[in-house]
Amino acid sequence: MESAISERQELAKLCSCRDWSKAIRVLDSLLSQSCVIQDICNRAFCYSKLELHKHVIKDCDKALQLEPTLLQAYILKGHALSALGKKEDALLVWEQGYGHAVRQSADLKQFLELEELLKQNRRITCENHSMESPESPESPESPESSISVSESALHVDEKPNSTHKNDSKLNDESELCSELSDTSEIHCKAFDTSDGHDELRDTVNGNEKLNGESNGTYDIFVKSSDESELCSELNDTSEQSSKSSVIHSKSSDISEVRRKSSNKYDIRSELGDEANRNKKFCVTRISKTKSISVDFRLSRGIAQVNEGNYSNAISIFDQILKEDPTYPEALVGRGTAYAFQRELSSAIADFTKAIESNPSACEAWKRRGQARAALGESSEAIEDLTKALEFEPNSTDILHERGIVNFKFKDFNAAVEDLSACVQLDKENKSAYTYLGLALSSIGEYRRAEEAHMKSIQLDQNFLEGWAHLTQFYQDLANPTKALECIEQVLQIDEGFAKAYHLRGLLRHGMGEHKKAITDLSIGLGIENSNIECLYLRASCYHAIGEYGEAKELALYAASKMNFEFCWFDIDGDINPLFKEYWCKRLHPKHVSENVFRQPSLKKGKHRKQDFAVTKQKAALLQAADSIGKKIQYNCPGFLPNRRQHRMAGLAAIEIAQKISKAWRSLHVERNRNTSKHGKKARRKEKINTPSLNRGGAGCSTSSSSETSTSYSITEDRSSGRPMMSWHNVYSLAVKWRQISEPCDPVVWVNKLSEEFNSGFGSHTPLILGQAKVVRYFPNYQRTLDVAKTVMKEKKYVHNKADDIMYLSEDGKLQEIMHAESCSDLYKIVGEDFWLATWCNSTAIEGKRLEGTRITLLKMGEHGFDFAIRTPCTPSRWEDFDTEMAVAWNALCNAYCGETYGSTNFDMLENVRDAILRMTYYWYNFMPLSRGTAAVGFVVLLGLFLAANMEFIGSIPKDLQVDWEAILNLEPDSFLDSVKSWLYPSLKVTTSWKEYPDVASTFSTTGSVVAALSSYDD
Repeated sequence: MESAISERQELAKLCSCRDWSKAIRVLDSLLSQSCVIQDICNRAFCYSKLELHKHVIKDCDKALQLEPTLLQAYILKGHALSALGKKEDALLVWEQGYGHAVRQSADLKQFLELEELLKQNRRITCENHSMESPESPESPESPESSISVSESALHVDEKPNSTHKNDSKLNDESELCSELSDTSEIHCKAFDTSDGHDELRDTVNGNEKLNGESNGTYDIFVKSSDESELCSELNDTSEQSSKSSVIHSKSSDISEVRRKSSNKYDIRSELGDEANRNKKFCVTRISKTKSISVDFRLSRGIAQVNEGNYSNAISIFDQILKEDPTYPEALVGRGTAYAFQRELSSAIADFTKAIESNPSACEAWKRRGQARAALGESSEAIEDLTKALEFEPNSTDILHERGIVNFKFKDFNAAVEDLSACVQLDKENKSAYTYLGLALSSIGEYRRAEEAHMKSIQLDQNFLEGWAHLTQFYQDLANPTKALECIEQVLQIDEGFAKAYHLRGLLRHGMGEHKKAITDLSIGLGIENSNIECLYLRASCYHAIGEYGEAKELALYAASKMNFEFCWFDIDGDINPLFKEYWCKRLHPKHVSENVFRQPSLKKGKHRKQDFAVTKQKAALLQAADSIGKKIQYNCPGFLPNRRQHRMAGLAAIEIAQKISKAWRSLHVERNRNTSKHGKKARRKEKINTPSLNRGGAGCSTSSSSETSTSYSITEDRSSGRPMMSWHNVYSLAVKWRQISEPCDPVVWVNKLSEEFNSGFGSHTPLILGQAKVVRYFPNYQRTLDVAKTVMKEKKYVHNKADDIMYLSEDGKLQEIMHAESCSDLYKIVGEDFWLATWCNSTAIEGKRLEGTRITLLKMGEHGFDFAIRTPCTPSRWEDFDTEMAVAWNALCNAYCGETYGSTNFDMLENVRDAILRMTYYWYNFMPLSRGTAAVGFVVLLGLFLAANMEFIGSIPKDLQVDWEAILNLEPDSFLDSVKSWLYPSLKVTTSWKEYPDVASTFSTTGSVVAALSSYDD
């Protein structure tokens, strides 16, 4: 009690001396002991003396929540809104207060003041047609409205109705750290057929000014261009997301990306603007004598921060701190200036000192949290922001900030909680809505995510970052129509917004429209020429369409093969295995370039663009290819329709059909000959290998000549000289087409890597990564979880990270496992990271089980998991599946080349159909490629059916992924049953494909193939 009386005496003394900042500290202390409405209003009044208008509004709102008829709060809030240039809002507030005053007993002085305010402001509004007058009359002043601030008789005349011509531009968008940059989140991920979800990471304008909270600290408003947020500038290097490939394993894995916008807003701080316009102060006129008010110098320092004059601001704060080294407000101000100069360690040191001086300085906790987030110190940042919320539990600023930090550090559930709370309290916070959309999308709540994104742009139709995030949202869900509509909207708002061109280039690249992508990326680079991702993506597009220029290793290799026959295009055989491993792992080639043979550089003028003359023959072939190839399209979220990939698939399927048809004809003739020579031994066959015309793949773990990659080996019968293909030859044709169609995707045979093959290099396809649900693959989550439980029940063990066996039969674990409903439940039961292997029952060897895929569950962070399938490719596993594929291929050849050869009777071809699906089943479980296994498998399936006079004329059912059907079925017959139901009814018996021109001769060179894949974009 005595302490409170003493503090109130101190408060009265400080107010008499006009020491408003210290008075605020005393009021903070009083309010922490007891929430008295009058103290809240008094603090709002002190803030008004310091022109910290947003703090005034916050305190008035708190007071009105407790006492809705409090006239003083309406008066102060209206003045603050008017000072911020929000005249109409101020008028509404005063009208509300006046309405209360006329309906009940009220302070007559305050009633008359409200009445006068309404009269004056209604007249001004009417005269100016809702436009602010440059000489709006002053409202009545309270006795304290003139304050002497120096011995030189400078007077600060408060003008509550004064305006800020630039405040309307702020739109509450300059929170110091409202964006933490993420170098990969425009999720800017290139489309690729086997990648995973990327979290969108894009710069966004913060939704608030750099507002100081209460507790004796100041509003520091930040210049708000799209790149003005502290963390968007500082954290480009701090957040190397394991977005790793986001998965790229998805998008890659995808997949996070901040882009600076080209539109630069000329924004003044509210303090700087009003001081400069109404009081005519400038820093050069400030005397350094101690007689100058500390509050005045503090205000000028803040103004310098807001205007971007950080060095000047630091000098002013240094003067204050020289006199009082523990002055919290000056420490916060200087720390903020340091932060904008990227001197984060100095900033954190100042914020820490401010906290030590005044542990209840909410703003210092918040600022330090922001700075720590910019340094990538996620847990420390969250701790500081959580502490700030203890002082301001309903602070939308801090909830917004903590939500953003949680999102940046991939705690999406916490981000959703914070941002949802924020928009409940502040329904006008567009930045909170767009980040809420990002977080909801990450956890698979797509409908709610779309609603949140839409709300952000409903609040501000010109909110560029909101439109950009909505674009990325639609692109991630493979809705290119809506994504393009959003980009058009962005460019109508600002045709110089570089990120829009990057997004559209990325989208068009994902759709296979490489030439259009180059146009967009070039425009974007003309605006922002330092964008590394744009440069890389454009280079990839140039590579894909055969314009190599100053290209590097793989592009140089492709360029060297442009005039050679396409059959000699052999990445697997010609490119150094070590280089391919670095490529597959997305490692920088500089670490390997000195140890491998390098491709010779292009000689100036030697390489010329491929001419592509469309003949009648080529046009007919391309039309057929486009029709056949589009059948590979998955109708699932995350899979963009890609015309280039469709054409590739069609041409590959037709070529496979043509080559297999010749092989089967040869085999059929030979069988007839052997049948006619009953009793005689078939002539001895021997392997003849067509060597690569290029460098060999020395160092490959399996370098036998029988496995020359794309230059397929043939079996030649000496009596006929006709070739018989192996299963590897068949799939190598499709692999070669997949490699050339998107040359920057690392599609290679895993056994053609180096020693990594022996240690089990394999694919990694996550369903959950941290808390993010991978958009492409999460739909398979429940089935994968059920398969994992089935395997654990039967095997009664799993393997830990060290590959040691962990038995599950004790302590009732198996029973608990069968009741587990999530990967989190499974992890709790097992108790540590683990993996288990599915199986495939062998057709080649009765009773044998092949190792299928590995389902892995790893802990990621405090609340996240990496729940994925990983397929190792060890030599022993490779040998098992090689045998299985060979048996399956022979079974197919036998099924077709006997009595059913050349048949067009659908029923007679049943065994052929089943044999094709059986081989496809083992291919998908084999997963022998570093990526692209799914696409290659279905392309070969289409080619095999064509060769057997059956064409698939339907489409893959919605939400079904054929490769996952194979992976999640432990029996080949189960896979056959699941696929037959929709595939077989869509098969049409036809021989029309035999009329197509020969693919190998029509597009004979690598250059002609590249031109054909790119020509649809002309």
